[in-house]
Amino acid sequence: MVSPMYTLYVGTFIQLPRTISPDEKHELAITRGALWVSVADGKIKGFDWSVATESDLQTLLQRHGWVVDGSSRGRRSSVVVKLVRAREEEHEFFFPGFIDTHIHAPQYPNTGLFGSSTLLDWLQTYTFPMEASFASPAALPHLPPPQAYRAYSQVIARTLRHGTTTAAYYATIHVPATNLLASLAHKKGQRALIGRVCMDNPATCPSFLIDESAEASIAHTQAVIDHIHALPPLSPDDHPDGKTRLVQPILTPRFAPSCTPPALAGLAHLAKQYTPPLHIQTHISENLHECALVREQFPDCEGYADVYDRFGLLTPRTILAHAVHFSPRERGLVAARGAKVSHCPASNSALGSGICPVRWLRRGGVVVGLGSDVSGGYSVSLLEGARQACLVSRLLPFVQQPGREEDGASKDAGDAVISVEEALYLATRGGAEVVDLAEVVGGFELGMAWDAQLIRLGGFEPAGLWTDAPKSNVDVWGKESWTERVHKWVWNGDDRNVKAVWVQGRLVHGFETEGAGARWTGWNWTPGGYGALPG
Repeated sequence: MVSPMYTLYVGTFIQLPRTISPDEKHELAITRGALWVSVADGKIKGFDWSVATESDLQTLLQRHGWVVDGSSRGRRSSVVVKLVRAREEEHEFFFPGFIDTHIHAPQYPNTGLFGSSTLLDWLQTYTFPMEASFASPAALPHLPPPQAYRAYSQVIARTLRHGTTTAAYYATIHVPATNLLASLAHKKGQRALIGRVCMDNPATCPSFLIDESAEASIAHTQAVIDHIHALPPLSPDDHPDGKTRLVQPILTPRFAPSCTPPALAGLAHLAKQYTPPLHIQTHISENLHECALVREQFPDCEGYADVYDRFGLLTPRTILAHAVHFSPRERGLVAARGAKVSHCPASNSALGSGICPVRWLRRGGVVVGLGSDVSGGYSVSLLEGARQACLVSRLLPFVQQPGREEDGASKDAGDAVISVEEALYLATRGGAEVVDLAEVVGGFELGMAWDAQLIRLGGFEPAGLWTDAPKSNVDVWGKESWTERVHKWVWNGDDRNVKAVWVQGRLVHGFETEGAGARWTGWNWTPGGYGALPG
């Protein structure tokens, strides 16, 4: 039996084009035709947008000498391809995978728990106790606890189910549990940046969740880096220093007040020991009380961004989560250093942190992506993140923004508003830039990885005739344009609409259906760890 050389995807493809100016209007690029991906390396090898009918498809197959897997047609010398369709009658379309640029994996069990707390209270009440539970048992110090297996298996499965193909994960201070998160992401096939959290300042960290010293913090982080770089390659070009590496380490000082100056300086030095330098992720200007704490702890610095810059942590490979309360000077400094921002609108609203002026940041030259910030955020869904990005931006014109006025900038109230298309751009192309993978993921271009989701909106279902749960929360009446269908998906859709998800060409969630080649993939946590569910 000959294995397929390509997977041939046929149907409607929707993506956001690359943009140059932040004020350039974002519009959906909608094409219909065929695109093929190499089974060997998971990259897009070609496309033909003239394929509109079944006859066109047969012509394409004959032109290339391809035969569909499971078909009796063709000669022995024919190249076998696997066929996956986005079905027009079910309002299906292919869309790039979402990129979550800021998510706390160990906090997933707390999703939806934040009460009326603000950031610092919430950390003490919910977050630190939960993260402490990821410590290894005293009798088995080199093994992660069952809590880590359960939480990490679940958060990876949930994010994939919602179409998140890449995630920048915070872990905890614990090496075995963090290594487990990296192994699980690698095994399940999710593209991920995994960071062991560094926090060694006794003045701000709880006694039950703190590194023994700055030196210990660096040494423990190095152990996680070594573990991630030792994970087996998935393809010939999957190597530690390459952008195609599925799982990568990312240095993770929790936020400036949680680390001592030697730890901050040590992490910056560690990042520079690699080529290219390691990624860095941290928090910045999320909450006014947090900003006050930073001023108190670092009185010689002019602002929050200055702290990271002083210690060498503000680099082109740095992800700064939140940036709600930036001053114009901080915006300019971050843009000058090439650092990126993860916008977390659901979390900012849930914890009462404020509204991030995304369009103001982008106009100032700052690259922005979307983050769920679970569990400050209440959902791992970046579709929900896109919704919230649109909604909170509509409130921004009613909020005073002292010092953020720009000479010559539009004073129109709609100037700050994020459109559905821009929110989807932040969730795909913007996120790809934030994690330094703009040439690898985020769209459908020749040579890019096939990190994608197949979205099914479904046919119209009369509500009065439901005998089972509805298959979709989106009602398509049949007269909507593709742009209007996408808008309905953003405002009403959920994980029920995600039929399949691929990372680097590999099916990691859902169904591939075409003839005899139909198969299903899922993921299940068991007491022994994790395992595939059989079809």
